[in-house]
Amino acid sequence: MTNPSHAHIEIDGRPATGLDPAVIPVLQGAYGHFTAMQVRDGRARGLALHLERLDHGTRELFGTDLDGYRVRSLVRHALDGSGRSEAGVRVYVYGAAAGGGAPTVVVTVREPRTMPGAPRSMMPVPFLRPVPHVKHAGGVGQPYYGRAAALAGFDDALLTGPGGEIAEGHITNVAFWDGTSLVWPDAPALRGVTMALLERLVPSVRREVRLADLGGYRAAVLMNSQGLAPVHRIGTTEFAVDGELMRRLYEAYGTVPWDEI
Repeated sequence: MTNPSHAHIEIDGRPATGLDPAVIPVLQGAYGHFTAMQVRDGRARGLALHLERLDHGTRELFGTDLDGYRVRSLVRHALDGSGRSEAGVRVYVYGAAAGGGAPTVVVTVREPRTMPGAPRSMMPVPFLRPVPHVKHAGGVGQPYYGRAAALAGFDDALLTGPGGEIAEGHITNVAFWDGTSLVWPDAPALRGVTMALLERLVPSVRREVRLADLGGYRAAVLMNSQGLAPVHRIGTTEFAVDGELMRRLYEAYGTVPWDEI
């Protein structure tokens, strides 16, 4: 069994302890992308969306496709190697090692995580992710501003543009409730898997949302692969926690099937 405080890591199906020296420069370059999922009993929500994300990212960054069957096989192998059927799993894709061939796939398996249900606070920061539609690896901006938010007493950072337009959380998507629909900020951002699933299940619209507009919304919510939680404060703007809205969202999300990996 993997030590709960450590990750089990496999590179192209091989434990990282026996790392091929040719792979090391590829991993050190940090030019790659990834997806993160929660696994329960060997299953994950929105698996097809995760595989689609990995394939699209691989095509854009490396000019080749990534076979979903290969990804599923590598994830199953890593889960078996870790001794876990419930876990937080990340699949990273990097370029081919020296000599060419298929992209390098790294699977990490850690203890499972669930989004804390307590209301969250977000600190607006002046940063937008480059190439935001790709869940890319590397980069200092997100961890830098996430740490800055934590040091300032907030739970998360909220990424914003030069005109105060809201894009996303530093590791989450965020949406606002106008009393009728979830409003997803129409700004350059990653379309998260949980976001994509909820968009199918609850009334949703996309439009520009600016920091100056926040007072016009009744509630806010953030989400990522770990789940969702209400937002009670963004900067100095307070939001009431809408219990009925959260009930609807939790119930809708609860209907999403867990797909066998």
